[in-house]
Amino acid sequence: MARVVKRAKNWQRIVVKIGSSLLVDRTSGLKRQWLDSLAQDIDMLRKQGSEVLIVSSGAIALGRSLLGLERKVLKLEESQAAAAAGQILLSRAYSEALGQHEYTAGQVLLTLSDTEVRRRYLNARETIATLLKFGAIPIINENDTVATSEIRYGDNDRLAARVATMTGADLLVLLSDVDGLYSADPTKDTSAKFIERVVEITPEIEAVAGDAGTELSSGGMVTKIEAGKIAVAAGTTMVITSGKNQHPLKALFDGGRSTWFDPHDNPVTARKKWILGQIDISGSVVIDAGALSALETGKSLLPAGVTAINGTFNRGDVVTINLSDGSRIGCGLVAYDADDARLIFGCKSSEIEEKLGFAGRGAMIHRDNLVLHSSARMVEDTDA
Repeated sequence: MARVVKRAKNWQRIVVKIGSSLLVDRTSGLKRQWLDSLAQDIDMLRKQGSEVLIVSSGAIALGRSLLGLERKVLKLEESQAAAAAGQILLSRAYSEALGQHEYTAGQVLLTLSDTEVRRRYLNARETIATLLKFGAIPIINENDTVATSEIRYGDNDRLAARVATMTGADLLVLLSDVDGLYSADPTKDTSAKFIERVVEITPEIEAVAGDAGTELSSGGMVTKIEAGKIAVAAGTTMVITSGKNQHPLKALFDGGRSTWFDPHDNPVTARKKWILGQIDISGSVVIDAGALSALETGKSLLPAGVTAINGTFNRGDVVTINLSDGSRIGCGLVAYDADDARLIFGCKSSEIEEKLGFAGRGAMIHRDNLVLHSSARMVEDTDA
């Protein structure tokens, strides 16, 4: 990727994601010098005209030591207690570090439903926008004190991507334990090649993320690739770079090693950014080649083009749109409950009333509520 793309002054709004391991040392606690260097980097970006939002882990890691829970696997209630204690220290640390440069930090704690439920999504977006309006720097984290395993993001990579799309950021920076994406795990394969630029997130790119268990896999590179899907489809550039050393943002914009993910040329509009970024998916519909061709020309998904229904969902839920080989090509708000969808898939629209006993909607997923990953041929959406 051309050097000019990396220059900080190109970016108007930047979301920076920071993992626990970068911010907290297991033995010594908060890495204050590292955080102070990050605050200096943020000051540099602000003076160059960029707004900055921070998505930061670290509350549970800090709370463990405060409550004497370092040497055990935590139960859910212990994790929530550690988050409650640690979040106070985390917020204070950011406030003090940014305060040295005369910036105000604003704490925002989100749960999965705050971005999956449309009304709450809009409210969270407005809160963050107001903080930015007054010159504050939002410090955003998952609300681990109340979230259970069933209602959690489970990783801050995807949360950061949701925040980036929610706020219309043009750059998402994932500070990582590794300096970018490789063709294989470089700790195991000396022939692994560094990937500097990802033009499109293909199945091949997903495959190099590896298996669970390392930073290059689940909870690591896998979730970063998932974050990339959310971000680039909404028109946000994403970059993965190392955050191990001090001044990680300065190093990045000075040309440090990193993997850049190109955004789609024609990002989806506000409502469809929300649909596309949904994490709590209820089911899927499988379509044939004819339906795919119709969708690519901007048409709705009709029951006739659906070949299978998977999962349990209600009308208005988000479902994925898959091809017969299992590849996911989009998602949308389904117009039918799963049981009714199973009765009418493969049918012509004129047959719906006979199958259901009532006059249903002609489309399984209307074009206004549908997003394709590889296409931005969307009707302009004025819904805030």
